Amino acid sequence: MSYPAMTAPTRHPMDPEPAPSTKARAVFALGLVALLTGAMVGGVIPATVALILARQVRRQAYAAGGYLLGAAWVRRGERLAWAGIVLALTALVVASIAGLLHLAGTPGGQDFDSDTD
Repeated sequence: MSYPAMTAPTRHPMDPEPAPSTKARAVFALGLVALLTGAMVGGVIPATVALILARQVRRQAYAAGGYLLGAAWVRRGERLAWAGIVLALTALVVASIAGLLHLAGTPGGQDFDSDTD
């Protein structure tokens, strides 16, 4: 007895292949750089670029209709970028407080000799 051959459903020839987004990895890399340099306040620039690029990736992924991969890389990159911004803000606040404490510790006004009226 012969059975009919089972064939796998084929895709339409005009359907594109799902492709990874190259910008998604760039968002992750920039987010990582932002996290690593965030404490030195230099992480704000790569974090800003990562967030702008992530917005573009999301727009392109929506327009691609599901054929553009890399949403997980974008999410991770955005989280790292925001962490880098938080580190930079924390470093600025700590530096401001340290500067104010240093300023408060120094005597104010001119220091005259004891025999000056």
